[in-house]
Amino acid sequence: MADIGGQVGTRNPTADSQARNSKSPQQSISDFAGGAVNFAEKAIGQAGAGLKAAAEDIFKDGASGVISLLRGKGIPIDGLLDVGSELNKASWARGSGAADDDWRVRVSLPTSAGLSLDPILQRELDRTNGMIFPYTPQIIFGASASYSQIKPTHSNYPFPTYQSSQPDQLNIVGDFYIEGAAEGLYWCACVHYLRSITKMAYGNTSNRGAPPPLCSLNGYGDYVFKNVPIVVSQFTIDLPNDVDYIYIPETNTWAPTRSTINVTVIPTYSRREVQGFSLDRFVKGGYAKGRGGFI
Repeated sequence: MADIGGQVGTRNPTADSQARNSKSPQQSISDFAGGAVNFAEKAIGQAGAGLKAAAEDIFKDGASGVISLLRGKGIPIDGLLDVGSELNKASWARGSGAADDDWRVRVSLPTSAGLSLDPILQRELDRTNGMIFPYTPQIIFGASASYSQIKPTHSNYPFPTYQSSQPDQLNIVGDFYIEGAAEGLYWCACVHYLRSITKMAYGNTSNRGAPPPLCSLNGYGDYVFKNVPIVVSQFTIDLPNDVDYIYIPETNTWAPTRSTINVTVIPTYSRREVQGFSLDRFVKGGYAKGRGGFI
């Protein structure tokens, strides 16, 4: 039964079918889509009111709300561990502003080296007290102990005899991403710096005959690299062909927006420092916190 114009009557299925068949396919699809949209709007509107009320109930109590409790699972109140242990002593940085707070990997010259680059490039390196890797590099380092083999005749097992120990060379691989002229200028300074510290004083120069200068390596705090004396034995820089290049007006140079610098360094100690080496002091961390730089 249907109420049409205030009268109650019986609908004719045949007439309804003829009316539907009289419409074009496009009009039928349009009517169906419009009806579906209207139905969805009404359903969402009704459900949305309920969801809104539920959400207000959930969030209105702050930390006691259900969602807040789920998100805060495992997080101590006020962000503090109330267990009286030593677990909360680690931190990202001391925050005092001292030079020791900078734990980035740095290759720098001793102050007595006297090597000075072009003033524009030197200014960039002075700001970071040497060449730093702006993005965390990959570093491979280690140490080795050498043994010779005593092999008695008709014996199954040789006897290793200790000879010497040494810190192995380090391989530092870091990415440089350049988004502007300022970063490009620093990249130029690093490239020229590496070129300079791998050359001896040759020809018509002020310190003729001097080998490449001694540098120092720092990074990651006292017990990793602290004032380690090194020489740079090799470096490579890639200039990719699938990246853009940025013009650096101060140096009339084009720098790649992405490149990788690979530096190989060798720990180098003076004979006097080696003669005064103490394994007892090394084991107790005396050289890690001092100026010895033994690794």
